[in-house]
Formats: sequence, structure tokens, C-alpha cells
Amino acid sequence: MTQSALARRIGVDRSTISQLLKGDGARLPNAQVVGECAAALGVSADWLLSLTDHPENAAAIMANSLTVTAAPRALVDEQIFNWHMESAGYKIRHVPAGLPDMLKSDEMLVWEYSPHLGRTTEQAINASRDRLHWMRSAQSDYEIALPRHELESFARGHGYYSGLPADIRRRQLDMFAELSEQLYPSLRLYLFDAHRLYSSPITVFGPLLAVLYLGRNYLAFRDRERVTGFTGHFDSLVRQADVTARQIPDFVAGLKKLV
Repeated sequence: MTQSALARRIGVDRSTISQLLKGDGARLPNAQVVGECAAALGVSADWLLSLTDHPENAAAIMANSLTVTAAPRALVDEQIFNWHMESAGYKIRHVPAGLPDMLKSDEMLVWEYSPHLGRTTEQAINASRDRLHWMRSAQSDYEIALPRHELESFARGHGYYSGLPADIRRRQLDMFAELSEQLYPSLRLYLFDAHRLYSSPITVFGPLLAVLYLGRNYLAFRDRERVTGFTGHFDSLVRQADVTARQIPDFVAGLKKLV
């Protein structure tokens, strides 16, 4: 945009714009001129005054730092998979809404997701299996923190897991123990006491973003302050875990007595 065009856009003389652009500080703009220049140029007034390194206005910064995304009922939906690919190589910290999908057996997935998948269950599981395999084999370390009562309720078949056959629960517990040993240390599972600590379902994708799961939507934060805050919250769950990653196989073996 030329100086003349900007002057016309904000309703001042061209000489006013010329004076503002001189490097000797001959004239300081009033607030109205700064605001109208910022609006005309699509930048923030703070950036024009050299008070910030970010040229975006507040609305644009908010739009980039916080997004609300639909969360379909699926094993590995498109958005989650895209976030995993974006953060390949970074540590991923995860508090799942239930048991972590990437550690579930096919028969467990059939029982849990068959009412919601749309396509045939077999098609959906085959499509998701490739994505789950990619997530397991990616160059990312996974830390998963889970409330201890979630695994205990699963073993007993209580609450959400009511009606899940005991033989499926036994085989699933065996799979948990086996995978936690096979994938360690690239995958580390921790159990915390929900009586002392609470966490909503969240995932922190390295330093890039933090995602809060609301059920029907994801809230995704990309600003550094909030990502750091989510990371600190997750790390506190790991530090105060009752069952560490090394103890998971023995703990899970003990749970089979509850089935």
C-alpha cells in the first residue's frame, strides 16, 4: 500500500503519513491515527509502536492460539492422527478418557466402538489398526497417565465396563502387561490416585500444542504459556503416580484376580 493510499484510507493528509515514517521521530501519532492505521493494514497497534514482535491483531492471535474442533466417536479420528503426525519426534503426554486405545485388543475395540463406527466394525478397525501401528512405531515417546481406579473398574467389569465378558477383560489385561514391557521405554504408563489428583482427558503434543477433550469437541491451545501449563500438570501426575511404568506388568497381573 502506498503512503497516499493509506492516507486516503484513514482520512488524513499524505504529509501526516510521511512524517510518521521518518526515522528521526519528528512526529508522534495520536491514538486514533495508530488505531486506524492498524485496522487499515490488518496488524496490531502494539506492533506498529514496536511494543510486540507479533504483527497479528488480538483476534487473529486468539484464533491461532485456540481452536475448537469436533471430536467424532472413532478409534483414531482424522484430527487426532494429524496432530500425531505433526508432532512426530516430540514426547507425547496423554491422559485418556478411558483405557488408551493404542493398547486395546481388537475384541475390546469391537465391544466398545461397534455402536458408533458407521461402517462395518471390521472395516473401521482395519483402517484404525494402521494408524495405531504408526503411532506406536513413530519416533515419539509416549507417557500415558491413567487413574488407578480406571484399570480396577475394568478388571471388575464395573461402571462403564459393565457387560464386558470376563474372558475379554483377562486377555486385555494380558495385552496391557505384554505391551507395557515390549514398548518400554518408548511408551511409559503411569497410574495415579484420583482421590489426591484429578485430570480431565488431555494430550500434550511436545511443545507444539495441548488438547483438552470435552467429549464432542477438542479445545486445542498453541500458545506457549498454556502448553507449558498443561505440560506441568501432566508431569505432576507422573511424579505422584502410585504405580510407575516399571511396576505396571506386576500390577496388571495382580488385577487378574479381580476378574
